[in-house]
Amino acid sequence: MYHNPVLLKESIDGLNINPSGIYVDVTFGGGGHSQEILNRLGPEGKLFAFDQDPDAVANKLKDDRFILIEENFKNIKRFLRFYGIRKVDGVLADLGVSSHQFDASERGFSTRFDGDLDMRMNQQSELSAFKVINTYSEEDLANVLFQYGELRNNRAIAKKIVEERAITPIKTSFNLKAVLKQFLPASKEHKILAQIYQAVRIEVNQELEVLKDFLIQMPLILSDTGRLSVISYHSLEDRLVKRFIQYGKFDGLPEKDFFGNVEVPMKKVGKLIIPTKEEIATNNRARSAKLRIATKS
Repeated sequence: MYHNPVLLKESIDGLNINPSGIYVDVTFGGGGHSQEILNRLGPEGKLFAFDQDPDAVANKLKDDRFILIEENFKNIKRFLRFYGIRKVDGVLADLGVSSHQFDASERGFSTRFDGDLDMRMNQQSELSAFKVINTYSEEDLANVLFQYGELRNNRAIAKKIVEERAITPIKTSFNLKAVLKQFLPASKEHKILAQIYQAVRIEVNQELEVLKDFLIQMPLILSDTGRLSVISYHSLEDRLVKRFIQYGKFDGLPEKDFFGNVEVPMKKVGKLIIPTKEEIATNNRARSAKLRIATKS
């Protein structure tokens, strides 16, 4: 399977689908979530999806109610306007990397395969993992590893990378693993490599900035009863989603009016949802997933 959708029923239930409504899946991928939305829409319903990955675009669903927009979802408002859409009834985001992207060794997302250091979700993008590893200054590299990988020995890792690339460029996943061998004790190798890869991948795709741009647009494009359903896979993403739903901003506290009231654009629906043990047993990618649902205030 191209991609096994995580929290499928729960995330689509969260949208509270109106059969004649307009919905958006901003992370089309293998089309699993999109297909489930279409299953619940009537003939009058409409589904727009976003994906900039040519591999995902090849999975395009053949349905008259479906339109796939080959763009980054940070531009959601602008591209929906192109189609004459100003308000929608629900938006779904399944963040992170698809199973297919992890399993395609040539894409460079996985620590399991020896592939080129790529990690671009948009394969037309100038910035790749190779560029980050081989051209970023030691300080910039250390900052990326700390901010996006939450690595405490970020400076030592960055120093080692810069020393080794001066001798020969670091081109592949296994090259990078060999360079960082001293930082990868057997008991923690997978965890530390995952943190390093996460950091570089977030930098390459500007994932947190894209997520912020996207969330800020939600109060503007959701109808009065519209729903937002977001699945995140690591604390950096989840923190942004949680804070935006709670406070309408990403840092600091919301401003209060003269009477001490707080006005926020969104409000949460229900509690945080995580996968069942059964789902995790059949789909390991689900193990860190968190689903948050919100509506307009």
